[in-house]
Amino acid sequence: MPGEMVIAAYRPLDESRRKPLLELVRMHNTTLRVEGLITDRPAQLLQAGDGTLLEIFEWKPGAAKTAEGHPAIKKLWKKMEEVAEFVPLISLREAETPFPHFRAVDGVVT
Repeated sequence: MPGEMVIAAYRPLDESRRKPLLELVRMHNTTLRVEGLITDRPAQLLQAGDGTLLEIFEWKPGAAKTAEGHPAIKKLWKKMEEVAEFVPLISLREAETPFPHFRAVDGVVT
């Protein structure tokens, strides 16, 4: 059964929270992988013009639901909410164009 691709968008609450957010996103990907919730497909990390980070990864079947109740994941999501808001893709200026472009950010564990 195939996994499900997700594009998660995190907008830092202010410029001083960009670096902590970046570290938390990297930790997020690592934690999801260690907990066996995402596939081996390499994750991608992108940045929009307004500083929003986009994390792209593939859930294993049913894992998104499992993550909602997972203590380590819930704790990490809470920390992420302290430095960023989780935003819909449509809130990004790039989403207004047919072929949006983003800057690649290195450092996501794959």
